[in-house]
Amino acid sequence: MGARSSRNTAQNNRSDGHLLEYFRNTFVRGGGASGPLSGLTATGGVISDYEVTSSGITTVFRAHIFTSSGTFTVSALGDFGSNVDILLVAGGGGGSNDRGGGGGAGGFREITSVPITLPASPYQITVGAGGAGTASDGPDGSPGGDSIFGPPSGSEGTTKRTASGGGGGGGPSNTPGTAGGSGGGGRGLSGATGGAGNNPPTSPPQGNPGGNGSGSPPYGAGGGGGAGGPGVNGAPSGTGNGGPGAPNVYAYGPTNPVTYAGGGGGGGGVPGTAPSGGSGGGGAGGAGPPAADIGQPGTYATGGGGGGGGNNTNQGSNGGSGTVVVRYQIGQLTAAAKATGGAISFYGGKTIHQFLSSGTFTITNPGLTSVDYLVVAGGGGGSGFGGGGGGAGGFRTGSGLPVSTASPYPVTVGAGGAAGMGYPSPGQSGAGSPSTFSTITSQGGGFAGSDLVENGSPGGSGGGAGTYAPGSGSGGNGNRETGTSTPAPSQGNNGGGQGGQNGRAGGGGGAGGAGVAGNTNDRGGDGGPGTASDISGTSVTYAGGGGGGVRFGPNRPGGTGGPGGGGAGSPATTQGAVSGTVNTGGGGGGARGYPVTDESGGSGGSGIVIIAYPS
Repeated sequence: MGARSSRNTAQNNRSDGHLLEYFRNTFVRGGGASGPLSGLTATGGVISDYEVTSSGITTVFRAHIFTSSGTFTVSALGDFGSNVDILLVAGGGGGSNDRGGGGGAGGFREITSVPITLPASPYQITVGAGGAGTASDGPDGSPGGDSIFGPPSGSEGTTKRTASGGGGGGGPSNTPGTAGGSGGGGRGLSGATGGAGNNPPTSPPQGNPGGNGSGSPPYGAGGGGGAGGPGVNGAPSGTGNGGPGAPNVYAYGPTNPVTYAGGGGGGGGVPGTAPSGGSGGGGAGGAGPPAADIGQPGTYATGGGGGGGGNNTNQGSNGGSGTVVVRYQIGQLTAAAKATGGAISFYGGKTIHQFLSSGTFTITNPGLTSVDYLVVAGGGGGSGFGGGGGGAGGFRTGSGLPVSTASPYPVTVGAGGAAGMGYPSPGQSGAGSPSTFSTITSQGGGFAGSDLVENGSPGGSGGGAGTYAPGSGSGGNGNRETGTSTPAPSQGNNGGGQGGQNGRAGGGGGAGGAGVAGNTNDRGGDGGPGTASDISGTSVTYAGGGGGGVRFGPNRPGGTGGPGGGGAGSPATTQGAVSGTVNTGGGGGGARGYPVTDESGGSGGSGIVIIAYPS
């Protein structure tokens, strides 16, 4: 314990500012905001921070260690949920004298996912004291005190969690050991039984029974029960050892587990033989004559039972005090990342780099030889004054793409196309820009047709046709290099056509389907649907086409945007074509014409590049 205390004193002296080293390159927050994630804001006890790495994911925990009673005060909830894990170790029972039973260990409880709510008063922490050992010809050893998280007057299992104190060892009155979290051992001279453990009952059990006294010369006493097993029965050989304790990692992490709640050894009857205390702080029992001696105390802050006294009047010793540990997650590290670049996160055993803007992907671990990818280009803009919906940016995804450390990989995230203006100077919308990673290029979404240009433009997905007067406009082709007729790898679909002369504009194509043609009697065409991907760890739909606008008729709505970030065409009664959603490659919605002549279309949504590989 000394080494751990020394190490954690240094940790406790750090300010939270120094803990920022834990949060470099952590997750990107929801809603597009970036910055480090954090856990609960809390005070109380001695603070220990540590890291746990499993399946390539490094998690940072903070533990509040209480070795005396106090309060755990939470002032703010964090980004990793509101639950805490709690270790409760009660005080160990005292040993009794004259071949007296060893004290039972304090109750040991690991309670996970305990919810913390706000507003809340400080959570009261009670750390159980060790029970008193028995002096010459005194009573049984005293039980240890309970350890409690929450108000002592609260209802068990709701606002209160309790570990019960260890039972005292049986003494000169020839009584059995006392029941408790773990039971005390029975006196040796009379062959008394050990006390019951797990009293009162919890699930999982918080302890075990004490051992029985031998009742035969040389009358060894039973050892106290421990969290990890029962106390050993006293025997003619005098081997009434304390029951073993149980390990727990909440205070210092899995590389530094601590064993708690060992039972006290029973008082020995064999000359020179001192029954051992259980691992986890149990005190050894006193030896028999002629080296008859007192039992050893349970170790401070472990809940270990006190040892029983040896032959004749030698006294038993006090149990060890308990402890309470409260821990929760405060961070997630990227130590397992094999490359740099983008916003790095971990999910499902994979490391994920999300590029929301252009950057560089640099491999730092030569063992990384292939990656999975998603490359989505910028969506085309929607045009003004009865314009079509913009085509979605090209959508390309795959696995096993070869990579190496030979050179950094530039990553380009395509911008969304500009929105087309309304009168007095109606303008054409702009095409989306390509996104690239390594050998993968996704083409920008095609721009939309307008009142001046009838047809939608080709691109990753084609733009929707505008409402140019001839009335026979077509949507642009998908799977084309942006703005040209040159074929490109499969990544999108065609835009929708015009719905008759001076009618309704077509919707832009999407990664999952073509845009819908405008309808002369009803509304603008809907944007084509996008395609879902779970490469980021969550299923997200990308590359939906923009909805088409209308040129005449204030009560006729524009088309809906395609799922996957496509912007809607202008509603029938209010202004506002909708832009494509950023970082989805969605196409922008087309605008209305008369009577709102100055309305602009929606701009295209920017693209995204995501790279993933096993952690």
